[in-house]
Amino acid sequence: MDQSSIDALRVQEIAPRGHFINGTFHAGETGALHEVLSPIDGQPLAHIAEGSPADVSSAVHAARTAFDDGRWSRMPPAGRKKVLLKLADLIEAHALEIAVLGVRDNGTEINMAYKAEALSAAATFRYYAEAIDKIYGQIAPTSHDILGLVHHAPVGVVGAIVPWNFPLMIGSWKIAPALAAGNSIVLKPAESASLSLLKIAELVAEAGVPDGVFNVVTGRGSVVGEALALSMDVDIMVFTGSGATGRRLLEYSARSNLKRCYLELGGKSPNIVFADAPDLAEAAKVSAAGIFRNSGQVCVAGSRLLVQQDIYEEFVAEIARHAKNFRVGDPLDLTSQIGAVHSLRELEANLDFVTKAEAEGAERRTGGERILAETGGYYMAPTVMAGVKETDNLFQNEVFGPVLAVTPFKDEDEAIRLANATVYGLAGGVWTSNLSRAHRMVAEVRTGVMHVNTYGGSDLTVPLGGVGQSGNGHDKSLHALEKYFDLKTAWIKL
Repeated sequence: MDQSSIDALRVQEIAPRGHFINGTFHAGETGALHEVLSPIDGQPLAHIAEGSPADVSSAVHAARTAFDDGRWSRMPPAGRKKVLLKLADLIEAHALEIAVLGVRDNGTEINMAYKAEALSAAATFRYYAEAIDKIYGQIAPTSHDILGLVHHAPVGVVGAIVPWNFPLMIGSWKIAPALAAGNSIVLKPAESASLSLLKIAELVAEAGVPDGVFNVVTGRGSVVGEALALSMDVDIMVFTGSGATGRRLLEYSARSNLKRCYLELGGKSPNIVFADAPDLAEAAKVSAAGIFRNSGQVCVAGSRLLVQQDIYEEFVAEIARHAKNFRVGDPLDLTSQIGAVHSLRELEANLDFVTKAEAEGAERRTGGERILAETGGYYMAPTVMAGVKETDNLFQNEVFGPVLAVTPFKDEDEAIRLANATVYGLAGGVWTSNLSRAHRMVAEVRTGVMHVNTYGGSDLTVPLGGVGQSGNGHDKSLHALEKYFDLKTAWIKL
C-alpha cells in the first residue's frame, strides 16, 4: 500500500449503483437515487439506488427461491467452502480498491480501513469456509432401541442490516457464517456507506455463489430496513446499530412472523485504570487509541475512562497529551492517524455532547471543536472531558465520536459500581498488576468483552457480543454459527 496507488483510486468516478438482486444489478422499482456525500470534503461522491418495499420483496423472493431449490443450501459443505475460499481470495486481491472505496464514503483512516475492512473481511470468509465442513451433528444417549440424531439445518433467509462505521468488517461477520451454513441473505447496508458492500456483491458473483443466494438492497432504514424486518419470508434478522432501531426490529418481528432478532447495539464501555497498572505510560497510550481511532466511531470504544484517585491528575494529563498529538486529517493520507467523522449530523451531535458536558460541570482538557472546516469535511479534535459525574449525560449515553469522559474512583468496589452504572454492557478494560483483582474485575463488570492490561483488538477465535442494552447476539468465533442453524431432531425406532 503506497500513497500514489491510493491517490489514483481516490479520484476514480463512481457510476450510479443499483441493488444486487438474483445475481444482477437493478435500478430498482422507482429508479430513484440517493446522493452520498463524502466525509472527506463534504462533496457529492456517488448515487445509489433508493430502495422501496417492492425491491425488498423481489430480493426476499429471490433468496427464498434459491434456498428452497437447494442450489446453495443443499450443496455439500465442501462445495460451499471452495466457493467462499475463492471469494476470500478475490477480496484480498481487490483489498486496496475496496478499502479506498469504503474510506471515501465512511471516513475511516486508510491505515485502519485496509486492515480492519478489506483484509479482515477476507480472513473472516476464510475462517468460516474452513470451519463449515467440521461442524458435526450429534447422537443422543437414548435407549438401546432408539437412535436420536441432532441435525444442524440452515435457517433459511437471513435479513442483515449493517452500520456505516465498519460496513465491510461487520458485514462479513454476518455474511460469512450465514453463507457458510447454507442460508440465503438479503443485506441492507447503511445508505451513507454502501459502496464497499456493493463491490463485494460483484465478487460474490465472480466467486461462484449462485444467483439469488446473496442480495443487496440499498436505501433508507425507515423504508428498506422496515420492509425487510416486516417480511413474512425472512427467517431471522441480524443487526448492528442503535438501540432505537433494535427496538423497532423487535417490534416488527412481533408484527410479522416472530422472526428471531440478533442485535448488537453499541455501548458506553468502561476502561478502568488502577494505580498499580504495570505501565501507566503504556496504559495511557493504548487507552487514547482505544477511544480516538476512527474518530471514536467504534462500538467497543473505551469511552468512559475510570482512573484511581492516586494517579488521576497525572493520567488525565497524559491522555490529553496523546489526544493533542494525534494527526487528524484526510483519511486517504497515509500520515493521518485519525480520519473524518462520518457525517455532518454526527459531527454536530458530538459537539452537542461537549456543550452539555460543560454545562453539567465537566472540564474540557483538550479538543471539543470542529477542525479543518476549510476542507469542507467533517473533522473533530480528539476531546478529553474530565470530572464527568455518574449522573451526567456524557457518562450515561453513547457519543459514537472522539469524546472521552474521565471519572475518578477511590477503590475497587467503587470502580465496579461505576463500571456497571449504565444500561450498556458491550466491552470494558482494566489495568492492574494484581492478578486476583484482574480476575475479580472480569467476573464483576457486566460486559461481553473484558480486556486486561490492553484495550481493543481481538481475532475471530473469540465472540463479540454484549449484555443489557448492548444487545443479545454474538458475532465472530464458532459461536456465531449457532444463530444461522436450526436444530432438528430425528427420533428413529430401531
